[in-house]
Amino acid sequence: MIQKTYSKWVVLLCFALAAGMSQLLWLNFAPLLSQIEGLFNVPESKASLLILVFPFIYVLLSIHAGSLTDRKGYRYTLVLGSLIMAAFSCLRIYTLSFYLLLLAQVGIAVAQPYVVNSISKLVLDWFQKDQEAIATGLGTMGMFIGMALGMAITPPLFEELGLAKTMFVFSVMAWVVFFLCLFFVQPNPDSKSETELPEKFSAHFSKVIRNRELLYVFAIAFMGLGYFNGLTTWLEPILAPNGINSIQAGIIGGVLILGGIVGSAIIPAFSDKMKQRKPLLLLCLIIAGLSVYPLTLSHSYSLTLAVAAVQGFFMLPSFALLLEMCAELSGPKLVGAATGILMLSGNAGGVIVILAMEWIKGDMPTFTRSIHLLVGILALSLGLALRLKETFAPVSRATHSA
Repeated sequence: MIQKTYSKWVVLLCFALAAGMSQLLWLNFAPLLSQIEGLFNVPESKASLLILVFPFIYVLLSIHAGSLTDRKGYRYTLVLGSLIMAAFSCLRIYTLSFYLLLLAQVGIAVAQPYVVNSISKLVLDWFQKDQEAIATGLGTMGMFIGMALGMAITPPLFEELGLAKTMFVFSVMAWVVFFLCLFFVQPNPDSKSETELPEKFSAHFSKVIRNRELLYVFAIAFMGLGYFNGLTTWLEPILAPNGINSIQAGIIGGVLILGGIVGSAIIPAFSDKMKQRKPLLLLCLIIAGLSVYPLTLSHSYSLTLAVAAVQGFFMLPSFALLLEMCAELSGPKLVGAATGILMLSGNAGGVIVILAMEWIKGDMPTFTRSIHLLVGILALSLGLALRLKETFAPVSRATHSA
């Protein structure tokens, strides 16, 4: 029993490291776009492709990654994704060609859904019912830490080492993560979920999309992740009219993610203790909605900083709750496909909301109309969440005993 308890946290840690590494390799160019433009003599629109390829490729491959997780198991997809991620990270060390750098980012983007979409099946395989939300929260917390590290450590490493050596450091980290996943990620020996193969893909997919409750969850993920991506993408120009400069905006964005890291450890734990998901999801959406206007319209830097912490603390853990509700509604056999559709929905929402905010802003000097859109998105998400049934079912699962 001690060995098994130890093993499940090691497996979860390996997932968190791999998921965090995928986020780090995605966002490490975000604070370097101006330097990339200068080094390779490319316009901002082309330099930004190093980041933008990720959500587009996620949309294309998310369902396949989820279905493959159901058919082959989370160990297979997690190790495969980590290997692809590490292999393509090596290409980034050769920094004489922008297009080779872009090809490397495309390869890492391909790996990302195979890594991230394995979380729900992994949690179902290893954790008891009353530990699932906190396990999912800790796994997604790894993603947020990776985001924060990608934004925070890349500029000083670039200043100290230059681009090629910085990419070498990240490649070594990616290979370490791969070998950790290869040697330490194993299925639960007492669980048969890894060997229960679903029917052919069309029937597999059809079962998921015929579940009305799951469709609600997918819609909330579409809007919720769309909201988060839209807010963080345009945060600097949203805050600029309030007298907040780019450095301060970067700190505010960092505090928002830091609040999410803390919240992802606390709120899912409360959900497990309460044996309820819906009330916590509603609370997260309500507080996130109430904090939008203070966050985006305040002229006080200190107040904006405080509200950003509150926003992150409540908004980001809703992602872990949605993943857990998705797993509970779909069941072990279909959880990979359901998670894949959820992640596809979220990334599609991110792309659409980002573009919609820019379109709605138009020639206006501020993002005020786009801010109204964000509030409307959260209000609609809340309305759908109210229609959801409670998904926590106190079913005893012998395969999850600790």
